[in-house]
Amino acid sequence: MMILKETGFLPRAALRLFMLCLLFFCQDAVIADGSSIDKIYHPYVQPEEREIEFRSIIENNSDADSGDERVYRLGYGQSFTDRWFGEVYLIGAENDDRSFRLEAYEVEALWQVTEQGEFFADWGMLFELEKEHSEDVMELSAALLVEREWRRWTGTANIYVIYEFGDDIDNESETAMALQGRYRYSRQFEPAVELYLGEDTKGLGPVVMGSLPLGGRRQLRWEGGVIFGLDSGTPDQTFRVLFEYEF
Repeated sequence: MMILKETGFLPRAALRLFMLCLLFFCQDAVIADGSSIDKIYHPYVQPEEREIEFRSIIENNSDADSGDERVYRLGYGQSFTDRWFGEVYLIGAENDDRSFRLEAYEVEALWQVTEQGEFFADWGMLFELEKEHSEDVMELSAALLVEREWRRWTGTANIYVIYEFGDDIDNESETAMALQGRYRYSRQFEPAVELYLGEDTKGLGPVVMGSLPLGGRRQLRWEGGVIFGLDSGTPDQTFRVLFEYEF
């Protein structure tokens, strides 16, 4: 471990893997569609952790003919080692023109690359595979997760490369980035500001989050915020809500 600390081998290995993913996804592709506003991930895994997660994204877009878009995710996840965490999701959606429907399935794996505090920043990677329910469309993504603390402030970056493929879509790719600046006021209340940048997304807005201890390993984590579109291609407002029951 001393050699790793001195050379920074693990962060460089994660960065090289991420760059290989970037080159693979982007070599023959065009730009993908859709907003990239969603949950911001942190590069940490808690051993023997299990969770049930619900999150919702509501897009208020005055230019959309179909009205507001609402996406819901229900997932179950658990850690497999002290470095790997996996989760599976059912994804539903609805808008003003169409009632609730099952939209897709998703599996994801989070790899904690470094120990917390081992380097100037903490590093991780996220891998996701999503399959549309009624179409032959799949989405594969990889994200580099970086987080650093300054006293009571925490800065987090998620940097994505995303590749869509299948018989019902032209193969296409995009890159996206999400940034979060969070103030750790207390365990129950942490205000933050989030910035989202993508091929079809430019959004900025406030978010609040916190956790409620329930005894033992159990706790309820929550997040809520609104992201305002900064250009005509981004929904006017995107409301995001998340609840995680960890046990």
